[in-house]
Formats: sequence, structure tokens, C-alpha cells
Amino acid sequence: MNIIARIDEGKRIIDRQRPLPAAVLNRLRENIVIDWTYNSNAIEGNTLSIKETRLVLQEGLTIGRKSLIEHLEAINHRDAIDFVEDLAETDEPLGERTIREIHAIVLKEIDPKYAGRYRDIQVRIAGSTHTPPDPLHISRLMEKFAGQYLSKAHDHPIARAALAHFSLVDIHPFVDGNGRTARLLMNLILLQEGYFPAVILKNDRRKYYDALEKAHRGKVDDFIILIARAMERTMYLYFEAIPGLVSSFLTLAEAAEESPYSKEYLNVLARRGTIAAFKLKRNWLVSREALQQYVSRMQKQ
Repeated sequence: MNIIARIDEGKRIIDRQRPLPAAVLNRLRENIVIDWTYNSNAIEGNTLSIKETRLVLQEGLTIGRKSLIEHLEAINHRDAIDFVEDLAETDEPLGERTIREIHAIVLKEIDPKYAGRYRDIQVRIAGSTHTPPDPLHISRLMEKFAGQYLSKAHDHPIARAALAHFSLVDIHPFVDGNGRTARLLMNLILLQEGYFPAVILKNDRRKYYDALEKAHRGKVDDFIILIARAMERTMYLYFEAIPGLVSSFLTLAEAAEESPYSKEYLNVLARRGTIAAFKLKRNWLVSREALQQYVSRMQKQ
């Protein structure tokens, strides 16, 4: 997939800038944690705004007319991100216990009976045609899931993380909190592999659920692409936050002046993924190195 190749190229560009300044990393993490927590909870129906989420997490404030559960969902999700980030820094292998620990944090003080425990009842997914498996099969399915998706030797990390997310939701091993746990597990896999967290936006909720429905029917490509696009958005936050990085790229108009190709032709190459390019605020940008490599390759043909 072209988008995965584009992300890999962007990751290489960012990795060349490491170690990043502490101030840049702290600012990025702060914004990503708020963004990730707000959107993941909002997808599930939490009504805290992103501003209110920030106040709850950073100032410890209580928001009037908002329920205790909504406050706990924000705090628990932030704590689950802390757990995931800490775990990603270790070599500890992932397993079923990891998933249950993440879930236990997500539902801490919200559902003491089922926090960190597989369900023992049948459930239905609102708005979905998919029927999760009988609870009698969950232990066997989760053991198989762990062996298939929590090993590093499986597909490209982005595809593996996306498929782990989908497969966990497909099994739906918990009474509640499956979506948030699946998104946290997905990002744990991505962080372990040196990538960036994929934050699915509340505004993309319909696309997200539609892609999941297709995946339930065996068509997983749309879901993998949706996750890749969510991660690409986070990658662009890194681009914008690293001092001088964006200014080192060429716009397509500038690239046209330095190459035998028109801006329109370069735009086609960028959209197809033929040349490594990145879209920031509706504008495609290309590195001089990538442009020169493409020109050189064409001249040899």
C-alpha cells in the first residue's frame, strides 16, 4: 500500500532528527495524549469536549453537568496510555495478560466486576450486524489471537496493529470497553515497533465503523488504510513540531522549478505514491533527496 510506504519514509526522516529536543517531545506527548483520550472516548459516546478533557486531565477539574463516569473514562484512559507507553519501552512480550491489564485500567472504578475479566455473557454490538462469539469460546479464541497478533513476526507492523485491533473487536472478549482496549493495544504494538500512535478522530466515527463492518465480512484492506491514515496524521504532528523540518521540504511548485516535471505531473506522482511526498494542510511537500532520486531513476530508463 502506498500510504504505508509513505509512512515508512516519513518515519525514516523523523528518525534522522533524533534525539528530538525534550521540549518538542513533551509538547507532542501532551497534545497526543489529550487528542487520543478525547477522540477514543468520544467515539464511545463520552460527551466531554476536547477542552473539557484537557481541564480534567491537566487541571484536575470537575466539569459541571458531566457524569462521574465520563470523568473516570478520561482519567482511566490517560492512565492506560501511561501504562502502554511504559510497556512499549521494555522488551516484555505481549500476551493475554497485557490485554486484560489494559482493560482493567480502562474500566477502573467504572465496572469492578468485569474490569480485566473476559465476559461470561453473550453481548450484541449496537449498530453492527456482527454477532460476537459465545463466551464459552473466548478463552480459546484469545489464546489463538495472542499467538497470531502479539508476535512481532507477522506482516508489516501497521497491518499487524490494525488487524490486532479489528480481531480483538471481532472477538469482543469484554462486556464493555472493547473499542478503547483495542485502540490502546493497537498503539502499543505501533509504539513497540518505533511508530506513532494512530488516533482515530471522532469525526471519522462513521468511516471507522463502516470499515469495521467490512472487516467483519472479510474485507480488511479499508480498515488497514483507515488506521494508516490516522497514524499519518500523528506523523505530520511530528513534522510540524520539529524545528526547521517542514521548511526543508519543497512544495510541488518549487520542485517543478528544480526538475524537468510540471507541478501537475508531480502532483500525480505524489498521489500515486510514486515519489515520496507528504500532505501538510492540503499542500504536498517533497524532499529534495526524493526528487533527485526520482529524476535520476527516470534518466536511467
